[in-house]
Amino acid sequence: MELFNKAGVIVTSTLVMVGMLIACQVKDEVEPPAPVVEAVAKKLAEHGGAAAERRLREWAEQGSPVAARELGLLYSQDAAKHKEAMRLLEKAALAGDAVSVDYLSTRYRSSATMANADGTQSWPLYVQLTHQPRAK
Repeated sequence: MELFNKAGVIVTSTLVMVGMLIACQVKDEVEPPAPVVEAVAKKLAEHGGAAAERRLREWAEQGSPVAARELGLLYSQDAAKHKEAMRLLEKAALAGDAVSVDYLSTRYRSSATMANADGTQSWPLYVQLTHQPRAK
């Protein structure tokens, strides 16, 4: 009987440790603070690198408006990734990122940078972005 109790304790402690490891992995998927995201974006802008871009994309997909903004700003410099850049910047702006709102409002005011010359399709989004409450 004593052998069974020792085995039970070992199995139970092993299951608890596995649970703790799973919890630690879930904690890694939490949105990082803005300075961390901006540091990764700065590294990507200066040195390039697929790993940094992949990490920013993961954070943006998890809902980080700062990651979406930084990735959108990097993509806006590449004409082939313009649509993806605008999608990411709009996502960040709608999440309350003030830098994205400012960037997009500047772009939307200038009809020369828009796909349609009169800018009528962008006007409702511009109004929505500039009049939403900002997070402090």
